[in-house]
Amino acid sequence: MKRLIITADDFGAAREVNDAVEAAHRSGVLSAASLMVAAPEAADAVARARRMPALRVGLHLVLVEGRPILPASRLSHLVDGKGMFRADLAALGTVIACRGQAQAQVAAEITAQFEAFRATGLSLDHCSAHKHFHLHPVVGGLIASIGARFGLRAVRVPMEPAHVLRRVERARRAPAMLTGPFTLLLRRRLRAAGILVPDQVFGLRWSGQMSTARLSGLIHHLPDGLSEIYLHPATGPYQGSAPGYRYREELDALVADEVAAACRDPSLRLGGFGDFLGSQAPLPSGPTRGAMSKRSLML
Repeated sequence: MKRLIITADDFGAAREVNDAVEAAHRSGVLSAASLMVAAPEAADAVARARRMPALRVGLHLVLVEGRPILPASRLSHLVDGKGMFRADLAALGTVIACRGQAQAQVAAEITAQFEAFRATGLSLDHCSAHKHFHLHPVVGGLIASIGARFGLRAVRVPMEPAHVLRRVERARRAPAMLTGPFTLLLRRRLRAAGILVPDQVFGLRWSGQMSTARLSGLIHHLPDGLSEIYLHPATGPYQGSAPGYRYREELDALVADEVAAACRDPSLRLGGFGDFLGSQAPLPSGPTRGAMSKRSLML
């Protein structure tokens, strides 16, 4: 059986992102979103999520290249001169690994972001991290231990099988990921803690470039088990958006008829992380999800 979560990251980053998330859920195949609780339009994102109870919402933890919840004065090792999280990931990772004060600051900020999510009143579907920074062993361990106090039950671990990508689009073989050992370590740690982790995740190679053909191709070639495909939809570029990302194209993919048709595969079940907890039994059939009902997709 194939189980699939289709997630939009950076929910709350801008109105352009929030508009796209709502459109992709109501008129497309989007089943989940990851909320940046300290982002400029987080309050707007929460208000929309409350109007879309079938959208599964998780915490998109931000510890790099973003705005913290806590005052910058409490995060001296983590922020730059403007009070924003540092962008030098390698150097920051070294500081966190070697300095106890930095680790204490990371723990405090992670706790604050989980608390901010809890304050929204939304059910916590999952946790992911901006730039996959939870692959850092200290950060990953803190997410598992702190998240447990907030009911965390599922975490994205970015393990993307290259052989599936090659079935979708011919491309030269990608070099081995330097993060591979950290990814395997995090997956083992989380599963040992009873936290749900997808068997495979797609969105790394084509980050910001997930066209209709790529998205529908991935869905057609999904392996058995639990998969997540994450995207970055928006109605257009916004302040702080990533150069070269095709935000509108990713939104168009999420509402494309071709993608909706791929999701009608009777061997496929679409939902959020919380829908696949426990025994991972198939979801009941029927157009019960708002994102599916317009297109008569079966859950």
